[in-house]
Amino acid sequence: MTKRQPDSAPPARLGALATLPVFFRLAGRKVVLAGGGDGAAWKAELLAATGAQVLVFCAEPTDKMRATVSDLANVEWIARAWSAADLADASLAIGDVESDEEAQAFRDAARASGVPVNVVDRPAFCDFQFGSIVERSPVVIGISTDGAAPVFGQEIRARIETILPQGLRLWAQAAKNWRPAVLAKKFDFRTRRTFWERFTALAFSKADDQPQETDLHDLLAQIETGGADLPRGSVALVGAGPGDPDLLTVKAVRALQSADVVLYDDLVSPRTVNAARREATRIAVGKRGYKPSCTQEDITAMLVSLAREGKRVVRLKGGDPMIFGRAGEEIAGVVQAGIPIEIIPGVTAASGAAASLGLSLTERDVARRLQFITAHGRNGKLPDDLALSALTDPRATTVVYMGVKTLPLLIERLLAEGIDPATPAIAVERATWPDERRIAAPLSSLSAQVAQAQIEGPCLVLIGAALGGNLLPLRSHK
Repeated sequence: MTKRQPDSAPPARLGALATLPVFFRLAGRKVVLAGGGDGAAWKAELLAATGAQVLVFCAEPTDKMRATVSDLANVEWIARAWSAADLADASLAIGDVESDEEAQAFRDAARASGVPVNVVDRPAFCDFQFGSIVERSPVVIGISTDGAAPVFGQEIRARIETILPQGLRLWAQAAKNWRPAVLAKKFDFRTRRTFWERFTALAFSKADDQPQETDLHDLLAQIETGGADLPRGSVALVGAGPGDPDLLTVKAVRALQSADVVLYDDLVSPRTVNAARREATRIAVGKRGYKPSCTQEDITAMLVSLAREGKRVVRLKGGDPMIFGRAGEEIAGVVQAGIPIEIIPGVTAASGAAASLGLSLTERDVARRLQFITAHGRNGKLPDDLALSALTDPRATTVVYMGVKTLPLLIERLLAEGIDPATPAIAVERATWPDERRIAAPLSSLSAQVAQAQIEGPCLVLIGAALGGNLLPLRSHK
């Protein structure tokens, strides 16, 4: 049999592009803007932000354009219509015109002068287009849909805006300022790349902090002393929320987008796990009652081991990690190992379920107290030390976590303690997931209905008079 030899394959060719994304340096350069409407005023402001010298040609500008000219020193209004001669030596030409005839004339004149041209809202006459912009200058991100769906581009922009901290602009500027000092060290390519990898990791970990000269000195010292070879991992305990990935906090998304490894529970929805960056390794470490599970000791040891390899590790926990998430054991183990740790809270399952149901858990004049309990002790049984008098309070709303298996015994004890058998109760399976299920019944008959439903997914039980209202209909959580 012929032995297979190692084979290298060229990277895949770049797919077809509707447009070529490019970035123009316009500081100090002439840009011609024909038109004085409100749309042209926004273009003038945008161009002025680049440092361009913007010449606005129009007979009668709108109030917004007049204000733009008044406020921005590098925007000049010339009170007449444009002419072909005005385009000489321009770097760009922008037209906000009334008719296709004038649009064609403007385009032809610009091309005759060798000037790239854009005619607002007339893509057929454009050499280039303006897209949506995410601004963290000197980091600038442009988004184009080739004119097909500007609103779609705006939504993409909004999502990127939530991921990128505002403070990244400071770190991007620091990179520009510090580059000469790095180049002066005459590092080889690999060492120089290591420096910038370290810089990038620091920038994202301290995105909201002002960069300091000490940061530069520390980074250079690590490289020069060989410290760059020492792994410097970290752990983040991140609340995944109840299931709908849109309920992740902005900080949680940022952590997932910068993770090297993600350890996640079975209670975390696949769509939430997929919010991690594509290159991240995903490891399922589910702990499920009465089923084969990873031990807590193994999970904590894995967090420590991966972080010691220099990995940025995200421990993704359903709901909020600090509410019945056994976070304390993991925090203690990571801290004892001397590894940096961050806790990022999430929307707890009770909040997600209440929002999905459309019921206030603290309805005025009905509920005076909101209480969360777990009905699952260390031994897997109903805890013996539950404060039954508090749970039977008619003015309380009780949310029971991990209570499906022990629900019959819990309800039996509550009824024996004197709770009204007609108290409204709801079991919510996979709250906020696309396949959410609800079982609403008087407390006395809830456990039988839950058993009949054969619940398999994460489930909360909510008990109290505040739950007697009308439920919002189930919807698709996209």
